[in-house]
Amino acid sequence: MELRDDNTKAHEIGNRTFIVADVEPLDVDGVVTVQVGTAAFLLMFVALLPFAGSLQDDGRTWWLWTCLAGGGLGLFGLEYCRRRRVTRAELDDEAEQAA
Repeated sequence: MELRDDNTKAHEIGNRTFIVADVEPLDVDGVVTVQVGTAAFLLMFVALLPFAGSLQDDGRTWWLWTCLAGGGLGLFGLEYCRRRRVTRAELDDEAEQAA
């Protein structure tokens, strides 16, 4: 089985050689990343709700509000990333039609 890839590029910096493969990025627009982060914050908020009393007794209610704020900001970020994805797709379509 041959594992060699002839499309790699080598960069020498100082005494080191770095090999960079020519691959596409996995998540260009960030929608999936923001979805996962938002879901994690909201899940943690729901998971901490049963412990609200003990969190208040220990002076750690900020844990709840941090999770809620992260989820809320994540929803704004999700909308931003979705709009950005649509705009980039429209610009790509216009560029293809112009070419």
